[in-house]
Amino acid sequence: MAKSDHDTNPYRSALVMNYKINLHLPHGKRVRAQRLIWQRRIIFGLGGLFVGLAAVGLALGADESQEIYRKIIKMNPYAGLFITPAGFGLIVWITNRYFPGTQGSGIPQAIAARRLKRPTSRAKLVGIRSAVGKVILTLAGLVVGASTGREGPTVQVGAAVMFLTGSIAPKRQVGLILAGAAAGVAGAFNTPLAGIVFAIEEMSRSFEMRTSGMILGTVILAGLTSMAIFGNYTYFGTSHDLLQFGWGWIAVPIVGFIGGLTGGLFSKILVLFTYGLPGKFGSLIKTYPIAFAILCGFVVALAGLYTGGAVNGSGYEAARDVLHGDTELRLEYAPLKFLATVFSSIGGLPGGIFSPSLSIGAGLGADLADFFPQIPVGAIVLLGMVSYFTGVVQAPITAFVIVMEMTDNHQMMLPLMACALIANASSKILCKEGIYHAQAGKFYDFAIQRDQDPAPGTKKQ
Repeated sequence: MAKSDHDTNPYRSALVMNYKINLHLPHGKRVRAQRLIWQRRIIFGLGGLFVGLAAVGLALGADESQEIYRKIIKMNPYAGLFITPAGFGLIVWITNRYFPGTQGSGIPQAIAARRLKRPTSRAKLVGIRSAVGKVILTLAGLVVGASTGREGPTVQVGAAVMFLTGSIAPKRQVGLILAGAAAGVAGAFNTPLAGIVFAIEEMSRSFEMRTSGMILGTVILAGLTSMAIFGNYTYFGTSHDLLQFGWGWIAVPIVGFIGGLTGGLFSKILVLFTYGLPGKFGSLIKTYPIAFAILCGFVVALAGLYTGGAVNGSGYEAARDVLHGDTELRLEYAPLKFLATVFSSIGGLPGGIFSPSLSIGAGLGADLADFFPQIPVGAIVLLGMVSYFTGVVQAPITAFVIVMEMTDNHQMMLPLMACALIANASSKILCKEGIYHAQAGKFYDFAIQRDQDPAPGTKKQ
């Protein structure tokens, strides 16, 4: 017997089944079911609101934290030689002792949490304890001059906020973590489209119909919260520089290849240190993490001293100013910012690499602009930002969308897309996988082990 249309069409079958269930449910149960649905929607909406507030709070806190360090080194330029190493050592000690699993960006933790099966395991990475620790320690790192950003931590905090709302719908926790991560990007940069693309390309690496509405709603609420406080702004201001079609396009493959290769080198270094260096040196780092953090802090302090503090912090101001022609970055800014970000990351501090990567890319573009005198400097800077960031994360669509949204420059879309594609290919020469997914495996193993072997004095759940 041939099947009817209702049997072969899954969408129609689902609608018919839903209709039949509602038709045969008693009135009281239908009312209770509808009430439960709306209660969940309201709670999920509040989750999006709180993600937006968390993004705004981290943004304001990061600005104040960086300003504290600037004031200190303005009074005494050599103060960083003590504050930064000592601060690195103290932060890593607190992290390892009280907030394990919060090291680094925060995005790998959110990715790993989605892969985990048990809520107790996920809580090790995106629980309330992790979120609080992430915020405090990220801001502390900026206070002592670390070359880190707040955007990755905002993703982990956003995932944690939505994970907490998952207690009312445990089967949807994976989707909620994804929605919280997307809202974290949207709220941090005021880039709603980039938040959605980030969720699809980087977090899940697929499009999930079941969670699309949840992601969209959470991103909208987080974005509206940020907009209500900061206004409808662009992260780096509006850029009008263009890359005219013609010989000027030769800059696209050159900048794309160099930026992607450099970003791939950065990722390769971080992945090596994430899983531990082989030999005696790797063993020493594992045995004496605090001493290694102090050493990393000293390297960052030296780079900061040489540049007058320019490489400390997120690097947002440097990228914004060179993009708009308000300043000329020194030739050594990009390599020293690269060095400071590497040592801030491998030192074991909680802190993101989004803004530092964009800043390094801006500096790289400014250095390469001298080879293309007929092209506006701002256009080469944009190519540098996209190429280096793509090289680090190997998420080309996210990279060009986020830079395009942050500068409100839609006319550069085609060269940015081409540059991201080339950078993604060149990055894979040195690092086969983007940094976030490469590091996620480490945190996945960490959460599994912690869930099986809880800390002393606590009961296994």
